[in-house]
Amino acid sequence: MVKFDGDYMSTQDQTVNIPFKIGNPCFIIGEVGQNHDGSLGLAHAFIDAIADAGADAVKFQTHIASAESTPSEPWRVKFSKQDDTRYEYWKRMEFTLDQWHGLKSHAEDRDIAFMSTPFSIEAVDLLTKVGVAAWKVGSGETNNLPMLKIMSETGIPIILSTGMSTFEEIDASVNLIKASGVGLAILQCTSAYPSVPEEIGLNVISEYRSRYNCAVGLSDHSGKVYAGLSAATIGIDVLEVHVTLSRHLFGPDIPSSITTQELRQLVDGVRYIETVTEHPVNKDLKANELSELRRTFTKSIVARNDLKSGTLLEEKHLSLKKPGIGIPASNLHKIIGRTLVRDISIDSFLSETDLAPMD
Repeated sequence: MVKFDGDYMSTQDQTVNIPFKIGNPCFIIGEVGQNHDGSLGLAHAFIDAIADAGADAVKFQTHIASAESTPSEPWRVKFSKQDDTRYEYWKRMEFTLDQWHGLKSHAEDRDIAFMSTPFSIEAVDLLTKVGVAAWKVGSGETNNLPMLKIMSETGIPIILSTGMSTFEEIDASVNLIKASGVGLAILQCTSAYPSVPEEIGLNVISEYRSRYNCAVGLSDHSGKVYAGLSAATIGIDVLEVHVTLSRHLFGPDIPSSITTQELRQLVDGVRYIETVTEHPVNKDLKANELSELRRTFTKSIVARNDLKSGTLLEEKHLSLKKPGIGIPASNLHKIIGRTLVRDISIDSFLSETDLAPMD
């Protein structure tokens, strides 16, 4: 089970730290969803690919058709060429308890957290037997308070997507979850597949952080890496992206998914952004540390041609050239109008000893 200590969760039965410490590093979830298209073998292949890409967790969805749907459930988009009804599609997406155990065991072997989104109380019961690192609540279940209550009572932290909910509905769900004392992360989500950049809503993440004082993040359906990278720059704690092995695979979520190769780029990019933001630079100190480099690349004031002692220096007598071992180029205006006290040859670096004292 999961032990909650302040804003950090860790498991005792997995080697992976889960899931959402407020602050770096961001917990990155590779969401398989329905992209396995009912194939257990493909589901296992996703675990390997997502682990290889460096994500922290692999997440599935647990559908039990008879518990979550009715035979009359309409298609959102009629995409399946083999399922006459939406109900039949959910039925085909089901795995048995033993199969779920096998998927979790595979994830543990790959040192990656195992998660799945339940879509019914029966699915919660099934996944409780399997064991999940954290509950992920889909946007359509955010206001399913009876199911949230049962999930909260397991002691396992909850990641809440909010794509279909108003603030009033989110408030009610958050109050219920927080009353149980389990860890909570709230994800901004746009329930459009794929979602366009104008609808990502990164501003909402900051609203969640101040309103709920908990871990926050993004559940991204854009099918690109850009939204996740943008969100990383504002310091999110959780990032979830749909993942596919190929854009040529079949399924309703493929257009809103990134490939596993892109997931690798996203993970690397998020970690890079975290490193950058964790290390502020003292500009003056850094410049002083680069004294040798400054001498090599900055310029000094030199004689443009041979000059005689007594020359009243004008701009035409001088040039700015590397290296920066003489009077800095920035002081050129202070040298104009001064008099040489000795002969200077072309390309010689001027020094104060070459010049008459200033009046």
